[in-house]
Amino acid sequence: MTEGATGTAKEGAEEAAEGAVPASGTVHWIGAGLSTGSGLAALCDVADRVRLWHRTEERAADALAARGLTGRAEPRAYTLPALAAELAPGDVVVSMLPAPEHAPLLATAIDRRAHFACSSYVSDAVLDQVPEAEATGLTVLTEAGLDPGIDHLFAQGLIARAERAVGAGTAASYTLTSYCGGIPAVPNDFKYRFSWAPAGVLGALRAPARYIEDGAETTAARPWEATRPHVIDGETFEAYPNRDSVPFVDQYALPAAWKPRTFVRGTLRLDGWLTAWAPVFAELERGDDESIAALARQLASTYPTTEADHDRVVLAVSLDVTGGPGESWSGRYLLDAVGTTEESAMARCVSRPLALGVRHILDGTLPSGLSRAARTAERSEEWLAELAGDGVEFTFREGG
Repeated sequence: MTEGATGTAKEGAEEAAEGAVPASGTVHWIGAGLSTGSGLAALCDVADRVRLWHRTEERAADALAARGLTGRAEPRAYTLPALAAELAPGDVVVSMLPAPEHAPLLATAIDRRAHFACSSYVSDAVLDQVPEAEATGLTVLTEAGLDPGIDHLFAQGLIARAERAVGAGTAASYTLTSYCGGIPAVPNDFKYRFSWAPAGVLGALRAPARYIEDGAETTAARPWEATRPHVIDGETFEAYPNRDSVPFVDQYALPAAWKPRTFVRGTLRLDGWLTAWAPVFAELERGDDESIAALARQLASTYPTTEADHDRVVLAVSLDVTGGPGESWSGRYLLDAVGTTEESAMARCVSRPLALGVRHILDGTLPSGLSRAARTAERSEEWLAELAGDGVEFTFREGG
């Protein structure tokens, strides 16, 4: 870390220290599913104590053994009361459970004066508890994985560079695209393999997507119908919008003098995905919940990820700002990772940034209250430098 970054971290620690509950050094990692990768090992290197909570103590011990962490973390059988009984003030609760379970976990953490971290989008049920957490002096870290997570860091980094080049007060228009996808490293005919239940993928495709195109808010009732080719370093992918991109214009604090031409956050798929999935889309259009649940089960059995398959994660975030003569700038961050026998690319890219965020809870440099990954452009750039040092590889390119 550079001297300037160190100074900023110290200043952040001083800001966080006032009224904050100091970290105890103990981390409770809840869940050992497919996204629990080398980030857990990284925390074993820096935390005073790590406990891995899983369905049973035996399964927790097996998960530790599979990751070479036997003796470095303590296995525990997870229930919410069992966790509550072991939580102490200043501990950090890391939730790798499904998103609906975050709010009860956070409530327990607040009751025990413990900090909280997860990689998921912040929900209303979590947001409702943030004021109490902040008043208690606790950190609530969310959106600190891959997408959301590293995508936020990339976007903040690009915006900071563009502001330095163009000027925040310069009248300009911009295009920001942020696409991420988990895809097979070796394409199959279906252009996809499921590493977990397909219900989540199908559910996301059934939800309308809101984004900005040609300067206007646009809604795609069927997101796949808004699929477009997206070329990255000569390789053609297919990209479509998902969720609601519009609130991130404010979250990323883009300059008010810059007006969006295009602002879209979405999903990246292999070229040919739209055609390969045509029967799936037809069922999504005409099917009811029961038939779509049956389809999910069929897809899981037909296109599973096996031990012989390696996954690939591609995250591409681009920003193009156009002002007057000499007042334009463009840049791109690209992460393109392939899984190994030891660890999937998805597990590495989700667990490493989450572990980095927890590390900053432990060292006191994250403030009380809500943080969605790093909260400022300056800290985003610091986190990117630290992630690169932690082995999460990505590239930055300026210009076309």
